[in-house]
Amino acid sequence: MAGTSPDLGDFPIDDGILAKFPPGTTVVSANRYGLSQWTSTARLHVKFLDGETNRYFLKTAKGEVGRRLMEGEFHAISALHNTDNLFSPKPPSWGKRSGPGPETYFFILQYIDMSDRFPDPNQLCRRLAQLHRNSVSPTGKFGFHINTCQGKTQQAVGWEDTWTAHFTKMLKHVAKLDHETNGHWEALEKIEERIFSHVIPRLVGVLECEGRSIKPCLIHGGLWEGNTGTTFDTGNIYTFDAASFYAHNEMEIGDWRPFYNNIHNKVYTQTYLKNYAPSEPKEEWDDSNRLYATYYNILYSVNHSSQGTAIHQMAFDDFYYLIGKFAPFAKGEAPPRLEQDQRVAFPPEADHTATQFGSAESAAYAEKMRNSAGN
Repeated sequence: MAGTSPDLGDFPIDDGILAKFPPGTTVVSANRYGLSQWTSTARLHVKFLDGETNRYFLKTAKGEVGRRLMEGEFHAISALHNTDNLFSPKPPSWGKRSGPGPETYFFILQYIDMSDRFPDPNQLCRRLAQLHRNSVSPTGKFGFHINTCQGKTQQAVGWEDTWTAHFTKMLKHVAKLDHETNGHWEALEKIEERIFSHVIPRLVGVLECEGRSIKPCLIHGGLWEGNTGTTFDTGNIYTFDAASFYAHNEMEIGDWRPFYNNIHNKVYTQTYLKNYAPSEPKEEWDDSNRLYATYYNILYSVNHSSQGTAIHQMAFDDFYYLIGKFAPFAKGEAPPRLEQDQRVAFPPEADHTATQFGSAESAAYAEKMRNSAGN
């Protein structure tokens, strides 16, 4: 079994990982690198038989969940890289570690020196719109050939002919997981039933009727400021940690609506819509964006059960709003709204906009973004 000695680093490399490289490849160093809630991560430096060296980002996770995470991310990043090789690093391979102990799986990604500063809205949104516009579903359908993961949660992204059917399936899947994870809530279940039976057919269905159609676009599937980096040498933006599938392009920016992401700043959404116009009917764009955001909020509540109640209460409010606008309950049939004393506060430590930067820097950034929006 191969490995790393103390002078080569603190992250062991076995034959299962080395087998993914050309014969004769040796380890220069392997060190723990970065932070990840669901996986262990490292930076790997290798030397090839011809003397050339290269660096890679390495991610590992245990058990069946680990296999799903590594396999799903490999295929998601591969699809993004194959569509635009300057928007996502190249993922050489994934596989299973060798040796004794729990089954452990890995994912190898090209390493690129990047800063973690906020992505430039103009470049990010232009490149993202280009990805959406240029991508082509291999089946002509919505979905993906393998179930990708958002956080630790597997998404239900099997192929469907229509976006309405696909989105309904995805939302039902995470709603079920939410109730299993965060407990039964009768009012939310009743609200969700009406979303599935009335609101989605009306609000999403209208995008695919009366001569209108939706192109299946490859989306990153979980894009926020923590999944982007800006290269030091060229200033190019790269994305990683993907949960991709072929979707309505506007599903991508549904993840920008929740307040706990810094990309919540409206300049990102406004800039994206300058590069990729809203689908018709345009006057209902904000409503569909609100609906798409509920998917990400419910997924967040599944992945972060300690915050689950606070987050699915937000989804409850958004569902209630959409039902009131598009499919009101008959008098006396609506479940009770949340009272103020029933609301659970969102933990401040979970809010990226409150904890990643000091208050002065956050204020300066917000002012910069507001000024950029007018350009």
